[in-house]
Amino acid sequence: MTPYRRWRYALKPASWPKLFVPAFVGQAIGAAHLGGVDLVSAAGGLGLTFLLLGAIVLSNDLADREVDGLKRRLFPTSCSPKTIPDGILSAGHVALGALVFTAAAVGFGYFCNEWLGRPLMGIATLGALAVFAGYSLWPLKLNYRGGGELLEMFGVGLVLPWINAYAQGGLGVESLTWLPRPWAILPGVCALAFASAIASGLSDEVSDRKGGKRTFTTMLGNPMARRFTELNVLLAAIFWLLAGIFSAHIPLVVAVFGALVLAYYLRTLVALSPAAVTNAFDAQRRYKDVLHRAFWNSAQWLAGLLVLHRLFF
Repeated sequence: MTPYRRWRYALKPASWPKLFVPAFVGQAIGAAHLGGVDLVSAAGGLGLTFLLLGAIVLSNDLADREVDGLKRRLFPTSCSPKTIPDGILSAGHVALGALVFTAAAVGFGYFCNEWLGRPLMGIATLGALAVFAGYSLWPLKLNYRGGGELLEMFGVGLVLPWINAYAQGGLGVESLTWLPRPWAILPGVCALAFASAIASGLSDEVSDRKGGKRTFTTMLGNPMARRFTELNVLLAAIFWLLAGIFSAHIPLVVAVFGALVLAYYLRTLVALSPAAVTNAFDAQRRYKDVLHRAFWNSAQWLAGLLVLHRLFF
């Protein structure tokens, strides 16, 4: 593999929507709050999201290298190659990459203070990095102590959308508004981020348990983890319907459409669930693929329609 391919593999492009979709939702919330779309602000928020993504992905690979190596030894033909255990990049290169992305994110965040006229972007970037660092790095390492999924829900479902809403809509102390007007869609996004976080542990159940990681799957077992995943997708649809009914800033027709998209995927998800048992890796991949499409497609449609409604109606 060329150096470019090695770094591209380590950054896991297939997983990028996990952060970029919530970032897009935040941009849409900010645009709806502002009543218009600023492309420069969108570029700033999404550029910062990419730098945060690089820091998070590489830091997690560094923190999980022992458990990843254990999984490769347990299932050498059933899981994808791991960045450090399979020698795609050395631990030193991954650590250096994580430091570079982290420094670039902090620097860019403070640059956005002046570039975008958002005086809280630098501090918000540090806060986001602290939240994501608590997921798998010392001293918290909540992904090893039973709180990783909850922290991921908070970071992906709330912190990242808020930063992008702030970048786009100019929220914060200068407007004395800490929550954008269409904030009511965020509980549904949090529920979907929680579902995604729980499901991500399904394929690592055995290696995580042997490696001492406490996740929803290792603590509750595969069947209960799948039930929690599906319950959170259902809750997201309910939250969006409630937002459409009770929030003056979320059109009911938009909320109903987002809930219907989730209901469509939830039916398939429940049908695939019985096959996604422990170590059934192919079935688990299909299960998580449907879950990701439910999250990403419904959130993008909801966010896009929210902006269109705000701009033209």
